[in-house]
Amino acid sequence: MFFPIGDVNVTRGVKPILTPLFLGLNIAVFLWMFQLPYNMQENLFVQFGCIPTNLLRGHGVYTIITSIFLHGGWMHIIGNMLFLWVFADNIESTIGHLRFLFFYLGGGFVATLAHVYFNPTSSIPCVGASGAIAACLGAYMVMFPGSRIKVLFILLFSSFRVPAYVFLGLWMIQQTWAGIGSLQTVTGDVSGVAYWAHIGGFVFGILGGLYFYPKAKSMRD
Repeated sequence: MFFPIGDVNVTRGVKPILTPLFLGLNIAVFLWMFQLPYNMQENLFVQFGCIPTNLLRGHGVYTIITSIFLHGGWMHIIGNMLFLWVFADNIESTIGHLRFLFFYLGGGFVATLAHVYFNPTSSIPCVGASGAIAACLGAYMVMFPGSRIKVLFILLFSSFRVPAYVFLGLWMIQQTWAGIGSLQTVTGDVSGVAYWAHIGGFVFGILGGLYFYPKAKSMRD
């Protein structure tokens, strides 16, 4: 298993404010839900998670946004917050707070719709910030392709550095492969991972990264 644990931070941009705020908010919501009885947790997932069949009937439109602040378990929240912490701050530093707010929420919005499109008959609540975070990954790959990402190889508990385009490119290939594989089953993906939300968010992020690339390049120069 490989996990990103650091990168080269932007020093000339604005100081990130929303990135640690989103990180803290996600953790706070998770810890609050974790101490609730299991049946209450399930009810919250049903009420605020995005259920494709409900959304396609016009119910629970607000869950497109609320779902990206919910997480289903410890590994879910830890993995997402690690990626958010490593990659999102450089995006915010480069494009500014307000643009980052709309970019992050927009990435989550598009990611959720992508999941619904490829899983229209699913009645399982989709939760997690991974779609919005995937948008940050896509933008990062375009804006900072040569940034050295510090990666932890957990089996040997050793780390090494690779260019961002290598790490994120391989991540996207893996997500796409798994997403295509999920289409081969009758009921869609049964792993519990919303691969098409990741793919949709990543593509949104690439487009955003292309738009913001001149600003990122001028800061690097």
